[in-house]
Amino acid sequence: MSLQIDKLKRNRMYDEFAHLWPWISAPEGYAEEARFWRDALREELGPGRHHILELGVGGGNNLSHLTKDFQATAVDLSEKMLAHSKKLNPGVEYIVGDMRTIRLDRKFKAVIIHDAISYMLTEDDLRATFATAAAHLEPGGVFITAPDWFKETFPGLRVSHKTRANAQTELTYFEYAYDSDPNDSVMETILIYFIRERGQLRVEEDLHVTGLFPIQTWVNLMTEAGFVVEKKEYPVHDDPRQAYLLAGVKTR
Repeated sequence: MSLQIDKLKRNRMYDEFAHLWPWISAPEGYAEEARFWRDALREELGPGRHHILELGVGGGNNLSHLTKDFQATAVDLSEKMLAHSKKLNPGVEYIVGDMRTIRLDRKFKAVIIHDAISYMLTEDDLRATFATAAAHLEPGGVFITAPDWFKETFPGLRVSHKTRANAQTELTYFEYAYDSDPNDSVMETILIYFIRERGQLRVEEDLHVTGLFPIQTWVNLMTEAGFVVEKKEYPVHDDPRQAYLLAGVKTR
């Protein structure tokens, strides 16, 4: 199989292959991560069923571990991914929108963005997203986010694979993540799907381009948006990377 990277379709996981999402990423795999998010929210907000806004909720796996404790509104660009979250989290209010531009004319106690923040490719994308978070918070509200990788923590190349199956379908996918240019602010991940359905095998490719910024860039831009930022240890990955939740309290 020969791949021409610049000709690969992007983000097919969230569109034509969205029906495979529950196999690619199961909610039970987020329990440990969600504990850190819950603890960070409780530390800043205190007790009570506070109303939170999640931007880029995707399939709702992380959120599924928070809805017992918090009232939630959720936003995502992909209606197909929101459909998964609706099944998983039926008590949540859902809105289709872009985290960089959406304005709901409401305030929340907290805004959270899980790994969807990784799809912000430029500093201007981050600025716009942080402005969205700030626009939905009163002073004293909290914004929490966590990209998959920081510039300092990505090893340059990472390969992984998984297989999941039921009686009708078998899915094996390989993930090849790399940084083709250390001097820019993006990295690439190629996913190869081996999909066996009704005895027939097909192979599909999927390109994801995500942001890769130094930790200090994140802190600086959140500060610029009016947040006092704290880096919270986030040791949830199956590799030795140094990961952080970035928690910002709105000051103005």
